[in-house]
Amino acid sequence: MFDSIKSLIGIQSYLGVDIGTTSIKMVEISKGKRRPKIENYGVLESYGHLERINDAIQTAGLKIMEKEAAELLKLLLKQLKIKSREAIASIPAFSVFITSLEIPEMSEVDMAKTMSFQISQHIPLPVQEVAIEWLKIGERDDESGFTKQQILVISIPNELISRYKTIFKLAGLKLKALEVESLSLARALGDNNPAPSLLVDIGGRSTNISVVEKGFLKYNNHTDFAGGSLTQAISSGLNINIRRAEELKKQRGLLGAGGEFELSTLIFPFLDAIINEANRGRTVFEKNQGVKIERVLLAGGGANLLGIEKYFEEQINLPVTIGNPFLKMEYPARIEPMAKELGPSFSVAIGLGIKEFV
Repeated sequence: MFDSIKSLIGIQSYLGVDIGTTSIKMVEISKGKRRPKIENYGVLESYGHLERINDAIQTAGLKIMEKEAAELLKLLLKQLKIKSREAIASIPAFSVFITSLEIPEMSEVDMAKTMSFQISQHIPLPVQEVAIEWLKIGERDDESGFTKQQILVISIPNELISRYKTIFKLAGLKLKALEVESLSLARALGDNNPAPSLLVDIGGRSTNISVVEKGFLKYNNHTDFAGGSLTQAISSGLNINIRRAEELKKQRGLLGAGGEFELSTLIFPFLDAIINEANRGRTVFEKNQGVKIERVLLAGGGANLLGIEKYFEEQINLPVTIGNPFLKMEYPARIEPMAKELGPSFSVAIGLGIKEFV
């Protein structure tokens, strides 16, 4: 998507770079014997956003700090001793406009003409100010028996693309492609199960909610309730500093007992808000598509909250699994003890990194 590479022939490895709201995650991936192989990985995480709401690497208002992000990238490259300079990067779903359309079945020539008109009617910015990609994601028969093609439309502001190009140029990297994080996540966590799946990616400042069916992104939305919301709730409720609250959240999660039970009760209202948004997405999709979502996959750093899988399952009444992108990878043995914990956080970066290998 929004791809400037036609081929990666001759490139031994390249980078998947996930620039989130509070961290930058990077994986270096090469072609393994049977599956893509992780050569290197790393993360730089900022905690300033917990203390100062505006202290984030990027926010929903197209605000991304180019120089600061570039310096963080350079620091990560230096620490990891990365060899590749070819990068594919993610763009947060909250920074783009995603919608789906249905049009009658027609020839490719007629479709191109129809989409040019349809797109201008559905995106919130002038066509000349955005880069647009549209993908056929399926088809269905309507009530009258006519076949309708389902089209996913994604538009990214040109201004944001320019900012990303600046960041990677300053960092000494070649930005080869940009992709919306929802597509990368679907690629990383998707499997041979054709059933519609609800993907809930719980980040530091935003939670992205999407539906994937047969490998195609069918629905996307987001909420500002996220991992940072849970930390803030603990900090305020226990009257402790934000760093200590973050430590307690990671150590105990929802599994506290006795005197620790208060911790989980502080978290529940904000976690419930995330689950309510996920349920809303589920309802919208099922109503519009006429098919039932059959499972939930959790991703993002927030998916490592102890006890979240069981609680989420009880509330949403669907099977819930923590996503594990390492199932699709070859990787050094030293990663094995950490794979379960690393997987949710690195799902988007890995999804970017394997793009040309799957």
